[in-house]
Amino acid sequence: MNNAARSRSRSAARLAAVQALYQQEMEGTPLARLIKEFHDHRLGATIGDTQYVDAERSFFDDVVTGVDARRDEIDQAITARLAKGWSLKRLDRPMRAILRAGAYELLARNDVPVGSVISEYVDVAHAFYDKRESGFVNGLLDAIAKEARAAPAG
Repeated sequence: MNNAARSRSRSAARLAAVQALYQQEMEGTPLARLIKEFHDHRLGATIGDTQYVDAERSFFDDVVTGVDARRDEIDQAITARLAKGWSLKRLDRPMRAILRAGAYELLARNDVPVGSVISEYVDVAHAFYDKRESGFVNGLLDAIAKEARAAPAG
């Protein structure tokens, strides 16, 4: 797979992961069933007249299962960077899903450059929100990245 195709496939995986995390929070769908449903019916599917880019399934799986496994750590990282008086519960579900997926990649996927993670999730935010919210995603993920990817002192 060339770099452009891989990039499109990863972008599709990120968007699908945010959708899956949102669905999981809305419906409480068990993780294994959720992932199977996305594999069987969503990733690379043709819905109506639209053919969706086939998402990199292993990357999708890693983000969704990683957020689920590390939710407490991820939520703590996000909450620590919210403005005084704000809580994760005050954010709406799509925003929580975007921030959780982005924070997971910053904390766990050192193979993915910080700039790629942040710009990809800002793009995902554009699918749901206007400019102000995508700026919020950018700032919050950047703050997490500065700590998560900081070079060890030495």
